[in-house]
Amino acid sequence: MGSRTTAARAEVVAAREGLADEAIRLEAAGRAAVDIPARIRREPAKIAGAASGAAFLLLGGPGRVLRGVRRAVFGKDAELPKSMLPDEVEAALKKLGPDGEKVRGTLEREFAAYLDEKAPQRRERDLGEAAGGMLTNLLKPLTIRAGKQLAERLLETDAATFGEALGRARSRGRRAAGSKDGSNGSASGGPSGSGR
Repeated sequence: MGSRTTAARAEVVAAREGLADEAIRLEAAGRAAVDIPARIRREPAKIAGAASGAAFLLLGGPGRVLRGVRRAVFGKDAELPKSMLPDEVEAALKKLGPDGEKVRGTLEREFAAYLDEKAPQRRERDLGEAAGGMLTNLLKPLTIRAGKQLAERLLETDAATFGEALGRARSRGRRAAGSKDGSNGSASGGPSGSGR
């Protein structure tokens, strides 16, 4: 039974050492990830590129670029026409005649003729809008993926920074373990040295 207890104790000690090592590595990885000034000193172009790419995506850059391309290809959007005032509408209707049914029929016919006349232009405009919508829907997953990749690049640790942070964390761990052992030894030595 003693050998099983000793083996179990050895496993627990090994697990504690493994946990302590993993905690130190986790601390080092965290410190290396947020040590932006060190990363900027080592890789200024990479960090600047990742930061500017992330800012581009966060500020809606892809949508602005698509709108600019659309304006360049299809031309500037037409200004909205000024609407007719109610008095002007009433005056135009009175010019059509006093019979309400004839006025309604005239308006319907002229409006139908207008729609037929403008149908090719409307189809062409709708085709452009549909193409723009499809392009937007195709590019949205790509921009989301690019944003995730830029964020990962911005937060990934490089080997040099991680190595430095790991060394600092391990030295802190050794100092903490040394001070803990030193305080335990002095506390146990105090009562025994009092000569009771």
